[in-house]
Amino acid sequence: MNMHGQDSSATSTVGRIFHGWRVVAAAFVITLLGFGSAYSFSAFVEALQRDFAATRGAVSLVFSLAGFLYFGFGVVSGPLADRYGSRRMAWIGMLLVALGLALASAAQDMMQIYLAYGLGVGLGVGCAYVPVVGAVQRWFLRRRGLASGLAVSGIGVGTLLVPPLASALIALWGWRAAYLALAAVVAVLGCAAAFWVENSPQDRGLQPDGDAAPAVTTTASAPAGMPVRAAIRSKAFVLLYLASMAGAFGVFVPFVHLIPYALDHGIAPALAVLLLGMVGVGSTAGRFLLGTLADRLGRRASLATMYAGMAATLALWGVCGQFWTLALFALVFGAFYGGWVALMPAVVMDYFGGRHVSGIIGALYTSVAFGTLIGPVAAGYAYDLSGSYLLPIIASAAGNAVAAAVTGLLPRQAATRARPADARRALL
Repeated sequence: MNMHGQDSSATSTVGRIFHGWRVVAAAFVITLLGFGSAYSFSAFVEALQRDFAATRGAVSLVFSLAGFLYFGFGVVSGPLADRYGSRRMAWIGMLLVALGLALASAAQDMMQIYLAYGLGVGLGVGCAYVPVVGAVQRWFLRRRGLASGLAVSGIGVGTLLVPPLASALIALWGWRAAYLALAAVVAVLGCAAAFWVENSPQDRGLQPDGDAAPAVTTTASAPAGMPVRAAIRSKAFVLLYLASMAGAFGVFVPFVHLIPYALDHGIAPALAVLLLGMVGVGSTAGRFLLGTLADRLGRRASLATMYAGMAATLALWGVCGQFWTLALFALVFGAFYGGWVALMPAVVMDYFGGRHVSGIIGALYTSVAFGTLIGPVAAGYAYDLSGSYLLPIIASAAGNAVAAAVTGLLPRQAATRARPADARRALL
């Protein structure tokens, strides 16, 4: 039996839970709380419109600002996590989300909502999301799609649970107390989960997927991979960037406008809130099932399929007017959305390797940030002008159709400088 603690942990994983799954569990909780808080904003739209006499476009800007920051800030938080560790970034992120929600509860005008919710929740999720998702990628190779899907399924579960919870709290105590309650939950559970986040298995003398370490080992080597500057100049990155920007213009429109759309069609408020929860149900299923299937069918082709699926379901949204048709839309759209979120980090890892994966994911997600900033608020102002969501729905579907076509142009051969055998296995 090996006398050295680190080495023995690497060779005695049989019958024990691989530590990578604990990192996945931590990422699940962090994404649930962060994105659950962000996507619950739809439940607050009506109350904010009423109390601050704001237009739907002005209120939608709150979500768009937060979305721009939590995707765009990854370009900063990703490299910081690569250098200083994902755990610190996750801890800071959860505290910022809690602070933003607490400050939003005391806001006296829309500008203060923009600053508190937009900056607090936006920067908080931005600090935590890319670092924890990047950490998960390093812990797995063969089962990366499954692990990534499980980690980000917290987003789907958060979308299922938090908006109805927020709506119930608003009905009981008002929107200010609802924000305070959410802040307390995020501060306690989010910071606790952050302590399970670790950058890579090599830090513990372990191997990806829990494989046994080689019989003869020296000091653990850092995971291989392409530097950020080289990655962003590659054809694969440019195509991924263009596709995610085109798709993001429409992906997040339902998260802000599905509930108001349902209310406009005479659906009861309690049922309208359930629609966003159904997006969460579909999203969770998509992350579990589609992420696992992508490991077998190929992640590049599967990513293009996710964009095509979102385009088709968004196009159908425009003809839905009853609860059951909107519920069907929410479930199917959620499944493709969930598959997209699960696959993006795994595809980045496939092409560029793990050494700088958080930084590369952060750079890529600036494309999603711009789409999130423009899409939902443009949809809100289009509604204010025309009294209809038809034009933004058509534009959302078209953007995702373009994204599917661009993704189909991705090279089959991975661009990573990681070990050739690992690159070939990652693309299978």
